[in-house]
Amino acid sequence: MTDAQLTPDAVPHADSPLALPALPQQRRVADSVHDTLRQAIIGGQLAPGSRLSVPVLAQQLEVSRSPVREAVQRLVQEGLATEEPRRGAGVAVLDPDELVPLYEIREVLEGLAARLAAQHATDEELDRLASAHRAHAEALERGEASHHAGLDMAFHAQLREASHNPELHGYLERVQGRIAIAILGGNPVVWSQQAIVEHQAILDAVLARDAAAAEDAARSHVQRVRHDISALQARQGGAE
Repeated sequence: MTDAQLTPDAVPHADSPLALPALPQQRRVADSVHDTLRQAIIGGQLAPGSRLSVPVLAQQLEVSRSPVREAVQRLVQEGLATEEPRRGAGVAVLDPDELVPLYEIREVLEGLAARLAAQHATDEELDRLASAHRAHAEALERGEASHHAGLDMAFHAQLREASHNPELHGYLERVQGRIAIAILGGNPVVWSQQAIVEHQAILDAVLARDAAAAEDAARSHVQRVRHDISALQARQGGAE
């Protein structure tokens, strides 16, 4: 499979109807709104630069404005949204120069997540990690490259869960969210079949409970992606 640059499809803005699931009633409304909006941003339903109008979102989600306002403020704190005087909040737009530094941070955090997963993952969590990897590999074997981003993130999400470290999980969620925004904004990212090989190395080490090998494999994987991004940015910069 040849490498291909991810080109996101056009996505609606905040004033367009969103096909969102009903909010779970057993949770705080603000938490449910936050999670719903976060997934809409990462999933591409809300494009970088989209306005996050509190009245419009409250109407669409059929909730009062207060929980929406709280949820939007949390997104701002996480770096997934920005707020400007007289314009209100909107989905963040990342400069291309921010992508490599994010991967530098992610390299360290993913390595720690893999190390902790090798030490603490339950058998059920190991099964879910293996299933996520298998689904990713099978999709690419079928030539479904468009599913790469989502399946790649699903594997890393399972790795975060298996780390049993809520603080680390939160940091990685924020970093991954900002990376997703960068990708949706058209920043250069190269998807490669090599990711499957690298994920397999991470999985094998975690399954073997080899914490050091798991950390090394995870860091090498993220480092390779970072180098690919840097090289692609350099090529595109030279072509301008």
